[in-house]
Amino acid sequence: MDIEEVFANVAVAFEAIGAFAMVVGFVIAVVLSARSLNRKEGGAQAFSVLRSTLASAILLGLEILVAADLLRTITSKPSVEDALILGLIVVIRTVLSMSIQIELEGVLPWRRAMLTSGGQMIAEAVSRDVAASKNTASGTVAVSKNTAPDNSASTQP
Repeated sequence: MDIEEVFANVAVAFEAIGAFAMVVGFVIAVVLSARSLNRKEGGAQAFSVLRSTLASAILLGLEILVAADLLRTITSKPSVEDALILGLIVVIRTVLSMSIQIELEGVLPWRRAMLTSGGQMIAEAVSRDVAASKNTASGTVAVSKNTAPDNSASTQP
C-alpha cells in the first residue's frame, strides 16, 4: 500500500466521521428539544434548542469535511480541473460554515471575541440541558439562556 492510498483512505474516513457527526448531532438535537418540551419550557425554547444544536452539528460536520477535502489534495492528481473542483467544494463548505456561524451567533466570525467550534457549541447545549434537568428535578425554576441571537437592535451591516 503506497502513501497515496493511505491518504485516500484517511480522507474517506474523515468524510465518514463528518457525516456521522451530523447524524449524531441531529439525534442529540432532537433529544434535547424533546427534553425541553418535556420540562414544559415551551415550544419556542424547544425550537431554539433544536435549531441551535442542529446547526452546531452541521457546523462540526462541515469542519470535518473540509479537513477531508484538504487531505484529498494530497492524493489528487495535479491537474488544474481537479484542483478547481476541489477548491470550489472547499469554498462552498467554508461559506456554508460561516453563514451557519453568523446565524447562530449573530456576529461575523472575525468579530466575535472567542472562537467557538461546532463541537463546543454542542457540548454547551448538552450542559445547559443537564443543568435544566437538575433544576427541574430539585424543583427550582431555571431561567434558560436564549440560544438564538436577538438581532432586533443590531447595528451591523
